[in-house]
Amino acid sequence: MTQKSIGVAVIGAGMAGRAHLNGYRTASTLYDAGLPEIRLVAVADAYEPFARDAARRYGFERAETDWRAIAAAPDIDAVSVVVANHLHREIVEGLLAAGKHVLCEKPLAPGVEDARAMADAAAGTGLVAATGFTFRRSPSINAIRREVTDGALGRVQHFNGHYWCDYGHNPNAPMSWRYKGGLGSGALSDIGSHLVDLGEYFCGPVESVQGAVLSTQVPDRPVPLGTAVGHSADVAVGEQRETVENEDIATFTAVFRNGSVGTFSVSRVAFGLANALGFEVFSEGGAALFDLSRPAEFTLADTAAPGHINGYRRVVIGPEHPYIAGGLPMDFPSVGHGQHEFFVWQARSFLEEIAGLDRLPRCATFAEGLHNLRVIEAITASAHAGGKSVTVQ
Repeated sequence: MTQKSIGVAVIGAGMAGRAHLNGYRTASTLYDAGLPEIRLVAVADAYEPFARDAARRYGFERAETDWRAIAAAPDIDAVSVVVANHLHREIVEGLLAAGKHVLCEKPLAPGVEDARAMADAAAGTGLVAATGFTFRRSPSINAIRREVTDGALGRVQHFNGHYWCDYGHNPNAPMSWRYKGGLGSGALSDIGSHLVDLGEYFCGPVESVQGAVLSTQVPDRPVPLGTAVGHSADVAVGEQRETVENEDIATFTAVFRNGSVGTFSVSRVAFGLANALGFEVFSEGGAALFDLSRPAEFTLADTAAPGHINGYRRVVIGPEHPYIAGGLPMDFPSVGHGQHEFFVWQARSFLEEIAGLDRLPRCATFAEGLHNLRVIEAITASAHAGGKSVTVQ
């Protein structure tokens, strides 16, 4: 253990920020003893009512309206950055310069140049600098991955994934930062970054991408009259409208370095699907399916049973699968879990790395966050080139 206690803060009190706040509040109740005391110190948000409300609800000591107060605070050691993507670099570089450990939400930055600068700023500091790819914490996803790496499935031949959401379906939902920036910074960056990371989690690095299409289906949106949180659907809007600058839909294919093939579909205008992530892996020894709407189970097919009774079977998650034993208050088979627990287990891993413990898989690094943006850059380049194959740099 490297220190007696760890003071934590979250910058951003919106939808994902609350998930981080809850993660820190719960992380010290999980797994084995040995984690230092976790002090819930501060929440920062430019909109003070959000900061104050979040601090009260999640048990943090104080609220701030400027991230610089977090950087300057001597009682804060570790910080989650959960704000608009274009704000990441300045905040993260300021926190690192102040000696804070950082967990930054994905995508790491608006583009490769900023992400590279952030990774360079973190290099050699001795600080933990992590990127928040939370789906790496899913017990079901990790159970499937274990079957790929060590079990019956073996090498993946085809990864087919989708992430479909409907937060942008209503054309009169208010303009926000999510709809600003050039092609590649919309649905592809916002939710597609998760899907790209999962493809590589199973297949290794993407070598090239092809056939990319980035489509904007809602050309403009009304300007909000108030301050929004999350996807801002409940905020009143005025008559003025602004142009949507990035994509609602992204589709592309990929070739991985190991010869696997990936097909990907991403949308923020998929009517009726609030948070529909799913994928199939078809491997040399069988196949597996995951659906986020049923997060505590997966479907598996292999050659274990004779052909006349073989096929896909449902596997319910329990303590023999990753993260469950000690990771839930009642870690009993088939008790179940949701996506919120991913943030709790991510926070725990981040804190354990800060404490010098080596018990949970590490969070994704800034280098991995930079690589993810290189893949997104290649997808965007393919779309601009009419679907031409583009090598990931």
